[in-house]
This record gives sequence, C-alpha cells and structure tokens, in this order.
Amino acid sequence: MEEVKKKQAISLSEVQEILSKVDAEQMDQIQRWTYDYVSKFVSIDPKSAKDMKKQLIKECELTEEEAVEIVNIRPTSMAELRSFTFGWKKLILAETLEKILKIIKEHS
Repeated sequence: MEEVKKKQAISLSEVQEILSKVDAEQMDQIQRWTYDYVSKFVSIDPKSAKDMKKQLIKECELTEEEAVEIVNIRPTSMAELRSFTFGWKKLILAETLEKILKIIKEHS
C-alpha cells in the first residue's frame, strides 16, 4: 500500500480528472467504482470546479472542505444553501450566502 503524501479536499470533478489519467486495467475495484460514480454525476469541468473552490475560499472565507461541498452540490437557492451551511455550525451572514450563490451561478 502506498504512503499518503498529501491530504487535501478535492471536488468530484477533480477526482474524475485524476482517475481519467489512470489506465482502467491498473485500477483497483474502489477506484473503478469511484470513477464510474463521478463519470455519471459530475456536471462541471475540473477547471471551473477548481476556480470556484478558490474563489469561495478567498471571497467567502470558507474552508477548503466547505468550498468542496458547495462545488459538489452547487445549491441554486438560498434555502438549499442554508440547509448545507447549517451543518457547519458557524454563522454565515446573508450577504456571504448571496455571494456564494453568485459565484456558483458564474461557474455554471
């Protein structure tokens, strides 16, 4: 088993990008299942996902993990966004939530 060199939260689009570079014959079963899953459900290209994640972290002061959650789900309404951010157990101002929705729309 390989040693973990770096631990980082990445979006499903980034997972798809990484796994697409691996020969399918070399993948283990979990990698194949993961690649199959992301191939079916990812609807944003990796560059847009990375850009959105960076923008959410910088402009909305989200953690990398929070930004990845937003990139993966891409909520479309304030109510939907609040349902995700509620679980983070920190206060996020309405203006920040509006900025998050604006960033999502810019990258969709």
